[in-house]
Amino acid sequence: VQLQASGGGSVQAGDSLRLACTVSGYTFSRFHMGWFRQAPGKEREFVGAISRSGAMTYYADSVKGRFTISRDNDQKRSYLLMNNLKPEDTADYFCAAKDTILTDNRRRIVEGDYSYWGQGTQVTVSS
Repeated sequence: VQLQASGGGSVQAGDSLRLACTVSGYTFSRFHMGWFRQAPGKEREFVGAISRSGAMTYYADSVKGRFTISRDNDQKRSYLLMNNLKPEDTADYFCAAKDTILTDNRRRIVEGDYSYWGQGTQVTVSS
């Protein structure tokens, strides 16, 4: 099972970026997908998640209304579209997969509930 995040870069505040997470090695549609980020000197934090079918999405309050998660089960990809980026969005972004319940508000945001992780892709937002 491999997850690979891509699409990071350096942008100006107000710009947009779309990250992609490509998955291989298992049936993609079996898993819920999550996105996390880790800013320099800080702990990794939950950004958002999407259910197996794509019908349900969840977001951290800090990104709600600006970020959108989607997925393409045929292409085995999840996407994180980030609009109106702010300097505080600067971080390494990670995608992750889980097969446990997604509707539990507490478990959804916990790193340990995700079984598979990709490497990070760096996003830098300048003011």
